[in-house]
Amino acid sequence: MTMPDTNKTPHEFWEEIYQGKSPLSGGKPSAILEKYIFGREPGIALDLGCAKGDDAVWLASQRWQVTAVDISPTALGYAKINAERSGVADKITFKQYDLAKDFPEIQCDLVTVMFLQTPFDFPRVNVWRRAAACLRPRGLLLIATHSDPVSDTRGELNKRLPTAHESLDQLNLAPSNWREIFVGSIKRKGVGPHGRDVTVIDTIIAIERR
Repeated sequence: MTMPDTNKTPHEFWEEIYQGKSPLSGGKPSAILEKYIFGREPGIALDLGCAKGDDAVWLASQRWQVTAVDISPTALGYAKINAERSGVADKITFKQYDLAKDFPEIQCDLVTVMFLQTPFDFPRVNVWRRAAACLRPRGLLLIATHSDPVSDTRGELNKRLPTAHESLDQLNLAPSNWREIFVGSIKRKGVGPHGRDVTVIDTIIAIERR
């Protein structure tokens, strides 16, 4: 990820990123989200770091009532446009939050934290704990994080990042209160910063409150 200009705040950094993008969305939710939501009864969902709204719009189309938050007003504006185009704007509430400083007051049945990563210092574990605290019984916490490319075609290795189980342990959740649906990693092919083929590991935490 591009390192931030040290003179910019996170808000300014992400505003610049999204102001340089088209408001048009890819229109597809994360495949990870689709997989772990399949078969669940729709309820109230919280989407942390909604970007241009693909996941929030899809959840709304599946009859979820969604609160979608992002630090960037421009991203939220794009997400609203995409919700209106998809006919689900009445099912989504968009709100601006800097999650490093504040967090929505909500009780819900699903919290998604899909690739919410930033080049700034960010209290990731605290945000995840607050996300877990939002959930009602049988509510799902779904977290997916990009890892840096772990290898390229020349076998070079990058710095090791926490595994899914190590990340889950950092939350200090009482095991008796949670059921692990999947805690682990998946591999995919990607392109590294120098145009070389790389293998990338994404970590996934899918846990349900008992």
